[in-house]
Amino acid sequence: MNAHFDLLIRGADIADGTGAPPAAGQIGVTDGRVRVLPPGAPATADRVVDAPGHVVAPGFIDAHTHSDVTALDPAGELPAHSAVLQGVTVEVCGNCGDSAFPGPYRDFGAFARAHADAGRSNHLASLVGHGTLREAVAGQDARAVTVDELAAMCRVLDDALDAGAAGLSTGLIYTPGSYADTAEVTALAAVAARHGKPYVTHLRDEMSGVEEALEEAVRIARESGAPLHVSHHKTAGRHGWGGTERTLPRLHRLRAEGMDVTCDVYPYTAGSTSLAAMLPPWAHDGGEARLLERLRDAEQRAGMRAAIADGVPGWENTVGNGGWDRISVAGAARHPALHGRTIADIAYERRSDAVDVVAELLLAEDGDVTIISHSMREDDVRRVLTAPFTMIGSDGVPKPGQPHPRWAGTFARVLGRYVRELGLLGLAEAVHKMTGATAARFGLAGRGVLRDGCHADLVVFDPETVADRATFSDPLPGPSGVRLVVVAGAVVVEDGEVTKARPGRVLAC
Repeated sequence: MNAHFDLLIRGADIADGTGAPPAAGQIGVTDGRVRVLPPGAPATADRVVDAPGHVVAPGFIDAHTHSDVTALDPAGELPAHSAVLQGVTVEVCGNCGDSAFPGPYRDFGAFARAHADAGRSNHLASLVGHGTLREAVAGQDARAVTVDELAAMCRVLDDALDAGAAGLSTGLIYTPGSYADTAEVTALAAVAARHGKPYVTHLRDEMSGVEEALEEAVRIARESGAPLHVSHHKTAGRHGWGGTERTLPRLHRLRAEGMDVTCDVYPYTAGSTSLAAMLPPWAHDGGEARLLERLRDAEQRAGMRAAIADGVPGWENTVGNGGWDRISVAGAARHPALHGRTIADIAYERRSDAVDVVAELLLAEDGDVTIISHSMREDDVRRVLTAPFTMIGSDGVPKPGQPHPRWAGTFARVLGRYVRELGLLGLAEAVHKMTGATAARFGLAGRGVLRDGCHADLVVFDPETVADRATFSDPLPGPSGVRLVVVAGAVVVEDGEVTKARPGRVLAC
């Protein structure tokens, strides 16, 4: 008797997420689970998709996003579907020390319920942000936490990890996380270690001090026992360019010595963050309201200007490592005409100082301005992409305005530019970096590979035409070449269009 399925995909080569070469076969889906069939095996289905010339793979898993509340946007202004249009069926959020709980949402359960109520096209897994924890317990002041406060942070983290959060994240260039010393972070990472979950870090410095910052992360992992994952690994700024020739061999050696260490990367030479992060840590002491007060004070602005020019010990200083000509406005709701323009250009046009321009813009926007920083070099990006322990993460910041194109282009760009056009990666290797490797790192059981009984999260794409179409001037067009995306057995994208199906949920890891 022939097997019968809800959905049958036939004619496509199967890239199973393990790194094995694509092979002929069929994928059957029943009740949200996968069955792998040999080519030509007799089978019927409620729906049959014939896809010769295509590849069927596990749904892509974005190792690094900031999409925690994108699907919860009541006004519908955020580009919520850019990830799933590329074939991303799971997004890992809560990165860089910033999560939606404990904060806007009391705990992991409240966060999960909010997404269940709103409905999602794809799944979400979340880390617990160290900065969010610190702010919830100790506020935003530039000080060490007390013994009791650290104990409280550990308890909250323990509860969240027990409920299903995927690990601990830090963003050690961002306040209030940057106010923490190594011992504080190590104590929290030890909680993650007890759960067998990773310590995921935006290093304290990704520029001139990247090697020292990496060693801090290694020390935290060793002393806590937690697996280490380095977020969006890069060596940026003119004093950091070429640094991957030293950091990647260091990571190779650590792995050879038995350390569980991995990283993720996005395929662009520009990053994106908040404009306020370009200012020294002391300017943020006490939180955003205090920052805005300081920005109104000419003397305080002068201090910020001097800090950028001269540096502050332990501070990454993006502008000092690059320049205002490399910083462009990505999102400023009240000033859309500034989108895409550099701070240097705006200052020149206004015959003003760049720090004064920054201050005036942040004040006019109540502190909410995102930027794009053109700070990296292509050879460094390529080295990280090809490292065997690297997985793919967009670092997508889905905010209104003119955001970084990585939110809509990362996965298609890897497959189109770096696999097909440049041959930097093989197809099977690239798919593994997008699927099986990421699932293993974040404890996503039954995902990231195509085996009998695994969750039916799938993407069908044409390897000859898949490509990113998002650019810095037009950052949100979806990719070409993605034919079908399936989440929990339901078709959520077909021929570049999002369907009405909302089978996604917050996953417990």
